[in-house]
Amino acid sequence: MDTMPVGGTAILLRDSPGGLETLLIRRPDHGSFAGGWVFPGGVVEELDRADAGEEQQIAAVAAIRECAEEVGLRPARLVTLSCWIPPAEAPKRIRTWFFLAPAPAGELVLAPDEVEESRWLTPPEALRLHAEGRLRLFPPTWVTLHELASSESVAAALAQASAPSLYATHIIDGGVFVWGGDATHPEGGTGRHRLETAALPWNYLRD
Repeated sequence: MDTMPVGGTAILLRDSPGGLETLLIRRPDHGSFAGGWVFPGGVVEELDRADAGEEQQIAAVAAIRECAEEVGLRPARLVTLSCWIPPAEAPKRIRTWFFLAPAPAGELVLAPDEVEESRWLTPPEALRLHAEGRLRLFPPTWVTLHELASSESVAAALAQASAPSLYATHIIDGGVFVWGGDATHPEGGTGRHRLETAALPWNYLRD
């Protein structure tokens, strides 16, 4: 029986004069994703299961709750983007569903014990800051930003999220994260689907 904890992540999107922006928050320098810039989210709690439903639906409830608790915004329209399964080496393994959502109106109210600061950034800008060593990202956030970089608006990003992508993560030597379709992945494959993280800028290969 699968006993891996489940989590939900809310990727808030808004249109701006500079293009599509998403909200990133910086975690404290301790705990999960220490010092990293991530999307709001967290682990499913018992109250999220009140109306039962499938795992994906429960994760969406958790994503909405966590977003409200961490940044004071409660998204109403969620579109499933992806599901991330951590590698075996991860100290804490949580199967996490990522959801896109138009940012609701309102001011950000950051939870002092969970969020150090926040920034609205276009995906290309966030990736550039990471490449310059000025923004710490983890692979799921980096890949998601890479995917969103081609979307010019919130409507376009939501429209492109047709079928959720599964990222069952496997790590090989040299800080290379691989996913289904890569020839080195346990699930098999003939091409490349990987993120090379040994040095900045990171290199994403998919063919």
